Amino acid sequence: MNQRNLYLTGFILLKLVLQYLLIDPGYDLHRDEFLHLNQAHHLAWGYISVPPVTSWFSYLIYLLGNTEFWVKFFPALFGALTIVLVWKAIERLGGNIYAQSLAAICLIFSALARLNILFQPNSFDILAWTFVFFCLLCHIQTDKNKWLYWLGIGIGFGFLNKYNIAFQVLGLLPALWISKRKVFKKPHFYGAFIVAFVIALPNLIWQWQNDLPVIWHMRMLSQYQLVNVDRLDFLTEQFFFFFGSGFVLILGLISYFTYLPFRKYQPFFWSTVFTLSIFTYFRAKGYYAIGLYPIHFAFGAIYISRLLQKSWGKHLKPIAMLIPIGLFILSAPMTYPIGDPTYLKEVKSQLPNLMENRWEDGESHDLPQDFADMLGWKELAAKVDLVYSKAPQGEYTIIICDNYGQAGAINFYTKTKGLQAVTMNADYVNWIDLSQEIKNVILIREAEDIVSEREISLFEKSEKIGTITDPDAREFGTSIHLLIGAKTDINAILTSEIGEKKAELNMVN
Repeated sequence: MNQRNLYLTGFILLKLVLQYLLIDPGYDLHRDEFLHLNQAHHLAWGYISVPPVTSWFSYLIYLLGNTEFWVKFFPALFGALTIVLVWKAIERLGGNIYAQSLAAICLIFSALARLNILFQPNSFDILAWTFVFFCLLCHIQTDKNKWLYWLGIGIGFGFLNKYNIAFQVLGLLPALWISKRKVFKKPHFYGAFIVAFVIALPNLIWQWQNDLPVIWHMRMLSQYQLVNVDRLDFLTEQFFFFFGSGFVLILGLISYFTYLPFRKYQPFFWSTVFTLSIFTYFRAKGYYAIGLYPIHFAFGAIYISRLLQKSWGKHLKPIAMLIPIGLFILSAPMTYPIGDPTYLKEVKSQLPNLMENRWEDGESHDLPQDFADMLGWKELAAKVDLVYSKAPQGEYTIIICDNYGQAGAINFYTKTKGLQAVTMNADYVNWIDLSQEIKNVILIREAEDIVSEREISLFEKSEKIGTITDPDAREFGTSIHLLIGAKTDINAILTSEIGEKKAELNMVN
């Protein structure tokens, strides 16, 4: 193994190990992770909220034992592969091992670490964006058409992972028109997009057959989440994603105009400008744009390595590497769940202006929303197992939850064989099995939601068994109710409610 590959292997291992160290063992999985994990049992070419790629990895996790270790492994792996692409980009650009090491450090000790702790489409999304840019770099460098087709493959699979990659394409096209217009004269350029279309086609067909749920999902995001996003905050957040290595990123952007060998790569600069403009207009969440940045570190690291070749710069080389690491360590208590909630709240009390903890509701809370979404789930599953054991044996008992986090957490953490929770929320509305006659119901209700008198009247007996007692959990106060002895046809009622829910989705579309 040569020196470069040895260094690369070391950085990959560092990346993988670091991702596990950034999560205190007292936290559960995140509510969104549960939904994606349940998709493994309902494989399809699309879902209400996401395309299918995440479900493929969910199925692989299921085959590997469905443990938290593997849930955390894959986003860490995608982050490591992103580093590999940047490493190889530097190699193709003629950068030395110092430039490669600097870029790897900048990416390892950055906001990528925050995204890579969660099993969501975001980690693969950043990998896909970086792959597309890497293929464009190779095409500009070699003028070989095969790289256009690889670019198309990257866009296609990126689309099957998360529709967010469409914004990369929207920013890339005008960027190419400004600085590489001749590419539009190449038939292979259009062939690449045909390849991307063919790869994405199964999901597009699924969307059409299911009345375009992506439109409903985007409207819900716009109405309940993106409405609370301030355009100025979006732009401000871009700086903090790589604040420890921002000097490398900025020099990378400058190098497209000041370093002669890099001028032909200006599409990367203009793509960033156009894509950020589009995201700003639509009030996107800040992290949607992170995929724009890894490729710039290839150029910035090379540019710095050449600047520091001079005698006055040799002593600055280790400092450039230590800055991202040092600032990452200082900021870690504010940005990662490395300590329990009590520790994080102490940090917030000491640094209230640096740890605002603004949630999607637009309000500030004691903990970051992601961390509050990683608490209370094991408690819920354990209490549901206990309640389930109290239900009459030999009769079918269904567990109905208010949201997908509750249902997915119960299904993941339950100790009761064969137990499956459902909800009318998200994709679960298409997964409810009513093949057995329902005699008893366990209702999981959010704190502000009560069991109505009508629901109670449908059963012989009703009892509130318990609640989630962890005050730091976003689900704090969620209650568990046992309803025994159905006096009417519960299957028919649920069938009607499922129909109404699906009709609501279609009406919104």
